[in-house]
Amino acid sequence: MDLNLKNKTALVTASSGGIGLEIARALAAEGARVIINGRTQSNVNSAIERLAMPGANLVPLVADNGTEVGVETTISQVPEVDILVNNLGIYEVEGFFDEDDASWQRLFDINIMSGVRLARHYLKGMLDRGQGRVVFISSESAVMAAPEMPHYTATKTMQLGISRALAELTKDTEVTVNAVLPGPTRTDNLQKFIQDVFPELEPDEAEKQFMAENRSSSIIGRLIEPQEIGNIVAFICSERAAIMNGASIRAEGGSIRSVF
Repeated sequence: MDLNLKNKTALVTASSGGIGLEIARALAAEGARVIINGRTQSNVNSAIERLAMPGANLVPLVADNGTEVGVETTISQVPEVDILVNNLGIYEVEGFFDEDDASWQRLFDINIMSGVRLARHYLKGMLDRGQGRVVFISSESAVMAAPEMPHYTATKTMQLGISRALAELTKDTEVTVNAVLPGPTRTDNLQKFIQDVFPELEPDEAEKQFMAENRSSSIIGRLIEPQEIGNIVAFICSERAAIMNGASIRAEGGSIRSVF
Protein backbone atom coordinates (compact mmCIF):
# COMPACT_ATOMS: atom_id res chain seq x y z
CA MET A 1 0.00 0.00 0.00
CA ASP A 2 1.42 3.37 -1.04
CA LEU A 3 0.89 5.81 1.84
CA ASN A 4 1.55 8.85 -0.37
CA LEU A 5 4.20 10.27 1.96
CA LYS A 6 6.72 11.14 -0.74
CA ASN A 7 8.12 14.66 -0.34
CA LYS A 8 6.51 15.07 3.09
CA THR A 9 8.80 16.34 5.84
CA ALA A 10 8.51 14.47 9.13
CA LEU A 11 10.06 15.29 12.49
CA VAL A 12 10.27 12.33 14.88
CA THR A 13 11.61 13.39 18.26
CA ALA A 14 14.00 11.00 20.02
CA SER A 15 14.42 9.02 16.82
CA SER A 16 18.01 7.92 17.38
CA GLY A 17 16.86 4.65 18.95
CA GLY A 18 13.98 2.48 20.13
CA ILE A 19 10.45 3.11 18.90
CA GLY A 20 11.43 6.48 17.45
CA LEU A 21 14.06 4.90 15.21
CA GLU A 22 11.52 2.46 13.78
CA ILE A 23 8.93 5.18 13.25
CA ALA A 24 11.58 7.10 11.32
CA ARG A 25 12.43 3.96 9.32
CA ALA A 26 8.80 3.36 8.36
CA LEU A 27 8.31 6.97 7.26
CA ALA A 28 11.58 7.02 5.31
CA ALA A 29 10.64 3.77 3.55
CA GLU A 30 7.49 5.52 2.34
CA GLY A 31 9.54 8.32 0.81
CA ALA A 32 9.22 10.98 3.49
CA ARG A 33 12.06 13.34 4.31
CA VAL A 34 12.70 12.42 7.93
CA ILE A 35 14.40 14.56 10.56
CA ILE A 36 16.44 12.22 12.78
CA ASN A 37 16.65 13.69 16.26
CA GLY A 38 18.84 12.88 19.24
CA ARG A 39 20.68 14.67 22.00
CA THR A 40 24.20 13.95 20.72
CA GLN A 41 25.83 14.05 17.31
CA SER A 42 27.19 10.53 17.73
CA ASN A 43 23.75 9.09 18.46
CA VAL A 44 22.21 10.87 15.48
CA ASN A 45 25.02 9.78 13.15
CA SER A 46 24.68 6.18 14.35
CA ALA A 47 20.92 6.24 13.77
CA ILE A 48 21.34 7.55 10.22
CA GLU A 49 23.80 4.75 9.49
CA ARG A 50 21.32 2.19 10.83
CA LEU A 51 18.52 3.68 8.74
CA ALA A 52 20.47 3.76 5.49
CA MET A 53 18.34 2.50 2.61
CA PRO A 54 18.15 3.29 -1.11
CA GLY A 55 16.56 6.68 -1.67
CA ALA A 56 16.27 7.54 2.03
CA ASN A 57 16.17 11.28 2.75
CA LEU A 58 17.43 11.63 6.31
CA VAL A 59 18.31 14.93 7.95
CA PRO A 60 20.29 15.07 11.24
CA LEU A 61 19.05 17.21 14.13
CA VAL A 62 20.94 17.39 17.41
CA ALA A 63 18.63 18.93 20.02
CA ASP A 64 17.32 18.05 23.47
CA ASN A 65 13.62 18.62 22.95
CA GLY A 66 13.00 17.94 26.62
CA THR A 67 14.16 21.51 27.25
CA GLU A 68 12.90 24.88 26.10
CA VAL A 69 16.29 25.70 24.58
CA GLY A 70 16.29 22.40 22.69
CA VAL A 71 12.87 23.10 21.19
CA GLU A 72 14.07 26.53 20.10
CA THR A 73 17.01 24.84 18.37
CA THR A 74 14.68 22.42 16.61
CA ILE A 75 12.33 25.14 15.39
CA SER A 76 15.19 27.32 14.17
CA GLN A 77 16.71 24.47 12.17
CA VAL A 78 13.41 22.96 11.00
CA PRO A 79 10.86 25.78 10.80
CA GLU A 80 8.14 23.77 9.04
CA VAL A 81 7.05 20.12 8.89
CA ASP A 82 4.17 18.16 7.42
CA ILE A 83 4.32 15.49 10.12
CA LEU A 84 5.20 15.83 13.80
CA VAL A 85 5.63 12.69 15.87
CA ASN A 86 6.04 13.54 19.55
CA ASN A 87 7.88 10.38 20.52
CA LEU A 88 10.22 11.79 23.17
CA GLY A 89 9.47 10.38 26.61
CA ILE A 90 11.09 8.78 29.63
CA TYR A 91 9.92 6.50 32.41
CA GLU A 92 11.27 5.80 35.87
CA VAL A 93 10.23 2.93 38.11
CA GLU A 94 9.77 4.77 41.37
CA GLY A 95 6.97 4.26 43.90
CA PHE A 96 4.63 7.12 44.74
CA PHE A 97 6.11 7.69 48.20
CA ASP A 98 9.61 7.89 46.74
CA GLU A 99 8.75 10.32 43.95
CA ASP A 100 9.72 13.82 45.02
CA ASP A 101 8.65 17.06 43.36
CA ALA A 102 11.73 17.04 41.14
CA SER A 103 10.84 13.59 39.79
CA TRP A 104 7.34 14.74 38.87
CA GLN A 105 8.62 17.95 37.31
CA ARG A 106 11.28 16.12 35.26
CA LEU A 107 8.75 13.78 33.67
CA PHE A 108 6.31 16.62 33.10
CA ASP A 109 8.94 18.75 31.36
CA ILE A 110 10.12 15.95 29.09
CA ASN A 111 6.96 13.93 28.43
CA ILE A 112 4.49 16.80 28.26
CA MET A 113 6.15 20.12 27.56
CA SER A 114 8.29 18.82 24.70
CA GLY A 115 5.17 17.87 22.73
CA VAL A 116 3.26 20.97 23.80
CA ARG A 117 6.01 23.35 22.70
CA LEU A 118 6.57 21.62 19.38
CA ALA A 119 2.85 21.31 18.60
CA ARG A 120 2.29 24.96 19.50
CA HIS A 121 4.66 25.89 16.68
CA TYR A 122 4.16 23.20 14.05
CA LEU A 123 0.40 22.70 14.39
CA LYS A 124 -0.16 26.40 13.75
CA GLY A 125 1.67 26.10 10.43
CA MET A 126 -0.30 22.98 9.51
CA LEU A 127 -3.59 24.74 10.21
CA ASP A 128 -2.50 27.72 8.10
CA ARG A 129 -1.74 25.33 5.21
CA GLY A 130 -4.82 23.22 5.88
CA GLN A 131 -3.01 19.89 6.07
CA GLY A 132 -0.65 17.97 8.32
CA ARG A 133 -0.31 15.24 10.93
CA VAL A 134 0.53 15.33 14.64
CA VAL A 135 0.97 12.08 16.57
CA PHE A 136 1.63 11.75 20.30
CA ILE A 137 3.27 8.49 21.38
CA SER A 138 1.51 7.78 24.66
CA SER A 139 1.34 4.38 26.37
CA GLU A 140 -1.04 1.71 27.56
CA SER A 141 -0.23 3.12 31.01
CA ALA A 142 -2.39 6.10 30.06
CA VAL A 143 -5.49 3.98 30.69
CA MET A 144 -4.02 1.04 32.64
CA ALA A 145 -2.36 2.79 35.57
CA ALA A 146 1.13 1.67 36.60
CA PRO A 147 1.36 1.89 40.41
CA GLU A 148 5.15 1.52 40.25
CA MET A 149 5.40 4.84 38.36
CA PRO A 150 2.38 7.10 38.94
CA HIS A 151 4.16 10.15 37.54
CA TYR A 152 4.71 8.37 34.22
CA THR A 153 1.08 7.23 34.15
CA ALA A 154 -0.07 10.81 34.77
CA THR A 155 1.96 12.21 31.87
CA LYS A 156 0.75 9.54 29.47
CA THR A 157 -2.89 10.13 30.42
CA MET A 158 -2.38 13.85 29.98
CA GLN A 159 -1.07 13.28 26.45
CA LEU A 160 -4.42 11.78 25.50
CA GLY A 161 -6.25 14.87 26.72
CA ILE A 162 -3.87 17.21 24.91
CA SER A 163 -4.11 15.21 21.69
CA ARG A 164 -7.90 15.26 21.74
CA ALA A 165 -8.04 18.97 22.58
CA LEU A 166 -5.68 19.84 19.72
CA ALA A 167 -7.71 17.68 17.34
CA GLU A 168 -10.72 19.91 18.07
CA LEU A 169 -8.73 22.81 16.56
CA THR A 170 -8.44 21.01 13.21
CA LYS A 171 -12.12 21.03 12.24
CA ASP A 172 -12.76 21.54 8.53
CA THR A 173 -9.08 21.06 7.65
CA GLU A 174 -7.01 18.11 6.47
CA VAL A 175 -4.97 18.19 9.68
CA THR A 176 -5.27 15.39 12.21
CA VAL A 177 -4.00 14.92 15.74
CA ASN A 178 -3.96 11.43 17.25
CA ALA A 179 -2.31 9.47 20.05
CA VAL A 180 -0.87 5.95 19.87
CA LEU A 181 -0.74 3.73 22.96
CA PRO A 182 2.03 1.12 22.67
CA GLY A 183 2.40 -1.69 25.16
CA PRO A 184 5.72 -3.19 26.33
CA THR A 185 8.01 -2.87 23.33
CA ARG A 186 11.32 -4.60 22.72
CA THR A 187 13.66 -1.63 23.14
CA ASP A 188 17.14 -1.70 24.63
CA ASN A 189 15.93 0.07 27.75
CA LEU A 190 13.06 -2.34 28.38
CA GLN A 191 15.21 -5.40 27.74
CA LYS A 192 17.77 -4.12 30.24
CA PHE A 193 15.00 -3.46 32.77
CA ILE A 194 13.58 -6.97 32.34
CA GLN A 195 17.01 -8.53 32.73
CA ASP A 196 17.58 -6.51 35.91
CA VAL A 197 14.27 -7.78 37.30
CA PHE A 198 15.00 -11.42 36.37
CA PRO A 199 18.84 -11.63 36.41
CA GLU A 200 18.88 -15.39 36.88
CA LEU A 201 16.96 -16.07 33.63
CA GLU A 202 18.08 -16.15 30.03
CA PRO A 203 16.71 -13.17 28.01
CA ASP A 204 13.94 -15.15 26.27
CA GLU A 205 12.80 -16.72 29.53
CA ALA A 206 13.02 -13.36 31.33
CA GLU A 207 10.71 -11.80 28.75
CA LYS A 208 8.21 -14.63 29.11
CA GLN A 209 8.29 -14.26 32.88
CA PHE A 210 7.85 -10.49 32.60
CA MET A 211 4.79 -10.88 30.39
CA ALA A 212 3.32 -13.56 32.66
CA GLU A 213 3.78 -11.51 35.83
CA ASN A 214 3.37 -7.96 34.57
CA ARG A 215 1.14 -8.19 31.47
CA SER A 216 -0.89 -11.32 32.05
CA SER A 217 -3.85 -9.72 30.25
CA SER A 218 -1.90 -9.40 26.99
CA ILE A 219 -3.58 -11.33 24.21
CA ILE A 220 -0.47 -11.63 22.07
CA GLY A 221 1.55 -12.71 25.11
CA ARG A 222 4.85 -11.26 23.92
CA LEU A 223 6.79 -8.03 23.66
CA ILE A 224 5.86 -5.78 20.76
CA GLU A 225 8.51 -5.23 18.11
CA PRO A 226 9.41 -1.53 17.59
CA GLN A 227 8.81 -1.81 13.85
CA GLU A 228 5.22 -2.85 14.54
CA ILE A 229 4.64 0.51 16.20
CA GLY A 230 6.52 2.23 13.38
CA ASN A 231 4.18 0.76 10.77
CA ILE A 232 1.08 1.87 12.66
CA VAL A 233 2.39 5.40 13.07
CA ALA A 234 3.31 5.64 9.38
CA PHE A 235 -0.24 4.68 8.45
CA ILE A 236 -1.73 7.27 10.82
CA CYS A 237 0.51 9.91 9.22
CA SER A 238 -0.79 9.08 5.75
CA GLU A 239 -3.72 10.23 3.66
CA ARG A 240 -5.15 6.73 4.09
CA ALA A 241 -5.93 7.60 7.72
CA ALA A 242 -7.69 10.90 7.00
CA ILE A 243 -10.80 9.96 9.00
CA MET A 244 -8.81 9.12 12.14
CA ASN A 245 -8.72 12.32 14.19
CA GLY A 246 -8.78 12.88 17.93
CA ALA A 247 -8.33 9.15 18.44
CA SER A 248 -6.42 7.17 21.05
CA ILE A 249 -5.18 4.20 19.06
CA ARG A 250 -4.31 1.10 21.06
CA ALA A 251 -1.24 -0.77 19.91
CA GLU A 252 -0.63 -2.77 23.09
CA GLY A 253 -1.33 -6.35 22.12
CA GLY A 254 -4.74 -6.48 23.75
CA SER A 255 -3.60 -6.02 27.35
CA ILE A 256 -6.23 -3.32 27.98
CA ARG A 257 -9.42 -5.22 28.71
CA SER A 258 -11.91 -2.35 28.67
CA VAL A 259 -14.09 -1.93 25.57
CA PHE A 260 -13.74 1.87 25.50
